[in-house]
Order: sequence, then structure tokens, then C-alpha cells
Amino acid sequence: MSLPKVEPRHPPAYDFRRSLPASAAFGWLAAGWRDFWINPLASLLYGLLVAALSAAIVWGLFALKLDYILFPALAGFLVVGPFLAIGLYEKSRRIAAGERVRFLRMVFVRPRSGYQVVFAGLLLSLLMLLWMRAAVIIYALFFGVRAFPGIDHIAEMLLTTPTGWAMLVVGTAVGGLFAAFAFAISAFAIPMMLSERVDALTAMGLSMARVWANRPVMIVWGAIVCVLVGLSIVTGFIALTVIFPVLGHGVWHAYRALSG
Repeated sequence: MSLPKVEPRHPPAYDFRRSLPASAAFGWLAAGWRDFWINPLASLLYGLLVAALSAAIVWGLFALKLDYILFPALAGFLVVGPFLAIGLYEKSRRIAAGERVRFLRMVFVRPRSGYQVVFAGLLLSLLMLLWMRAAVIIYALFFGVRAFPGIDHIAEMLLTTPTGWAMLVVGTAVGGLFAAFAFAISAFAIPMMLSERVDALTAMGLSMARVWANRPVMIVWGAIVCVLVGLSIVTGFIALTVIFPVLGHGVWHAYRALSG
């Protein structure tokens, strides 16, 4: 007598939706905008803290004459941004649960994964530092020991010389690989660790799996993030006060939309 065949069941963390339409990304952004207007002062204060921190870091780079890593540092913001937005995920989680939203609860978050969130933040920070170091090495490979000409002259050096064009091509290719990898492992790792008991490496692996299974919508979402963050930088981080909270809330809705 043969026993009935039992299909293996995957843990809930591995069960997620696949192949969402690309248009869903705009729905996440709209949902983030709606969450922003629920107790908007809390989100504004949170965005103001992130904008002030970003401006302070840029000022510090110039003060310490480290402006040659300014552009890699700005790009690195996209790597650590998901970790900085954990308080915004908490606000959106509380809104969905019908709980009261308080600013202090957004600052002092207690994720279900505990200190694994800190470990994930450390890994993302190390990845950002690795990208910054890679950018410096690429510059040295093309321009040798030539001193950085400064922000005022960097565009002329890159756009009017064959060496500058070559460095732009190589730097863009390498930076694109870093950006794609960082985006994939961080897109949903922090929201996952906020709401589930999971270790950092597993969360990053599952985040990559969700991104890969939903490439069209995640490409659109990544483009939205890049455009809005670029707009924030152009405005001297002033727009980041609103844009960062809206994107943070949107990431939470993206995570929930892809959860099985």
C-alpha cells in the first residue's frame, strides 16, 4: 500500500507574487503619497532629519577636501537609503494595522528581527564604501596620480577628453553593476526584517529573488527612485524632505504587494 504523495510546502517567507505589471510601481508611489498625508508632520520631520544628515555629509566632504568622492557618495545614498527609511516602513505598517502613528515610534523602531537589522545596515554601508573605493580606483586607472580638478572643472575633464569619455563608460558600467546588486538585495530586506523574524542574509537573498521575479515593475520603480532622488540632489536636498518619506512609504507598499 503506497502512501499518498505530499507536496512540500515552502515557508511563508519564500512565497511571493511574481510578474506584477510595470504599472504597479505608480500605484506604490500613490500609496506612499497617501501615507505621507496621514500625520504628515511625523513624515516631514523624518524627511528633514535625513535631508539634514545628507547636507551635513556633503558639507563635511568639502570641508575635509574629499570632494573627489562626492559623486560616488551621492550614488551610495541609494544603497543605504532603504536602511535609513525603516521608520517610514514602521509608520506605514502602523497605518495598515490601524495603530496610532507617533514620531518617536518611527525613530525608535523595534523590528521583529532584532539586531539583524543593524547587521544588514552594516553590510549595506560596507557595500557603499566598496563602491566609493572602486570609483577612486577607476579614476586612478584612467588619470593616474593627477589631482582631482574640483567640482567646477570635472565636467570639462570628463566630457572634452577621450580619457574622460572612456572613464565615463567604464565607470557607468561598473557603477550600474553595483547599483543593480545593491538595489536587489536591499529593496525589501529591511521591510522584511521589520515585520518578520528573519536573519539579514536570508532577507537580502529573498529580496533579490523578489526583484528578479518582478523585473519589469522593479525596473520602473528603480527609475522612479533615481529620478526623484536626483531631483532632491538638484534642489540641495530640500525636496528630499518630502520625497524621501513618500518613497519610504511606497517601498512598504511594494513589499506588501509582492508578499504572498
